[in-house]
Amino acid sequence: MPPPLPQRLLHFAATVIAATRLWRVLLLLLLVAISTLAIMPRPPVGLDFGWDKLNHVLAFAALAFSAGLGFPAPRAVRLGAPLALLAYGGLVELMQGWVPQRSGEWADLLADGVGIACGLLIAAGVLRAAAALSGRRR
Repeated sequence: MPPPLPQRLLHFAATVIAATRLWRVLLLLLLVAISTLAIMPRPPVGLDFGWDKLNHVLAFAALAFSAGLGFPAPRAVRLGAPLALLAYGGLVELMQGWVPQRSGEWADLLADGVGIACGLLIAAGVLRAAAALSGRRR
């Protein structure tokens, strides 16, 4: 017989809070993958969601979510993650100006910002829920 639901939720909460190293590794892997895709003249078709801006939102939401869970610091410190990710998005747009068949766009950077906000909000919600389930305060 499986453990009761509250016990499973507590275990999940503890796992999310304790897994910062794994989230940091995932963040690094995502940065490598997204950088590689960003400088390719034509990204693979299977990784395209059909709208370039949606690709940006989802990629940067994944980065921000991983950063939010990988670096669950006090609020004053957490400001660095979105700024660093937005700077990374700007760098990607500048680099794409040098890649054949690619171009940098302000609208892409705006989509990156929307993705960053979404990813960090979801990560904050997960951390809040995990802390509440485990009896800790964040």
